[in-house]
Amino acid sequence: MADKVLDWLLEEENPSVRYLTLSSLMDRSEDEAEVMGAKEAIMTIGVVPALLDLQNEDGSWGKPERFYTDKYRGTVWNLVILAEMRADPKNERVKKACEFILSCSQEFEQGGFSYTQSAKTKTGLPSGVIPCLTGNMVYSLIRLGFIEDSRVQRAIDWICSYQRADDGIEEPPSGKVYERYEACWGRHSCHLGVAKALKALAAIPDDRRSKSVREKIEQLVEYFLIHHIYKKSHDLEKVAKPGWLRFGFPLMYQTDLLELLEIFAELGIKDPRLEDAIRIVANKRNNEGFWKMQNSFNDKMLVAVEEKGKPSKWLTLRALKILKFYDEL
Repeated sequence: MADKVLDWLLEEENPSVRYLTLSSLMDRSEDEAEVMGAKEAIMTIGVVPALLDLQNEDGSWGKPERFYTDKYRGTVWNLVILAEMRADPKNERVKKACEFILSCSQEFEQGGFSYTQSAKTKTGLPSGVIPCLTGNMVYSLIRLGFIEDSRVQRAIDWICSYQRADDGIEEPPSGKVYERYEACWGRHSCHLGVAKALKALAAIPDDRRSKSVREKIEQLVEYFLIHHIYKKSHDLEKVAKPGWLRFGFPLMYQTDLLELLEIFAELGIKDPRLEDAIRIVANKRNNEGFWKMQNSFNDKMLVAVEEKGKPSKWLTLRALKILKFYDEL
């Protein structure tokens, strides 16, 4: 990779990208002073401190009860951003945000996350549990230091028990979990639910993955492999999700080809069915070696993250990690 691109990623104005460039792209040790300095700066420079300055006393943002429905300003979405940015799990405000979402969004009996609260218990309403939200919250809570928490372990079990990877079946599965939303639980698994579940399970350190987690990862991986990530599995000449070819960050409940390939790279998966997707990533690099932001939720979030149409450090970092792993640099 060009020195100018690496120098750009290492600029101090975006400490999250700087930290991840050092640690995951350059393979520098977490114990090195430069890496530790970049990690510490995440809490004092840029998006993370700006977001925490807007936090309510109870750990929420905005109207507490609209933790999901206030897109993309509510607590759910800001928790995702904090996790993506690698906010410090030891920070008290970060802990408060995690505790808030666990108390108000998690459905108590089975462990999935709901987009709305029960009026009676003030915990997640069972009928509002959805797979993409559950995946996003498990990913975020793991990144933010809650993997040991029994509530997060129960949510991981929910994914292993209920997350589907069906590529079109005659009859959808039966049971209360599956009787709610056709988009989530119909004859064909929701791509976004599969994506966020895979992202969540991939965030579990390898030595902490149970047999059921490993088996579920294999199912979810194969689901995307038969689709070559972004195509129609039953007609590979057709693109199933054109929007996934327009890269963005953060993606909230959405996903794209770049995010999925990064997950595959982190899982150490190489497969010929990924070749077309890898080629698309390589071809989106401009003449200067950068990738541009094509999809953005700016103006919908509390704090802006980069700018649509401009070179993106987040996308460039992701793309370089992918190309490095797949020997395409």
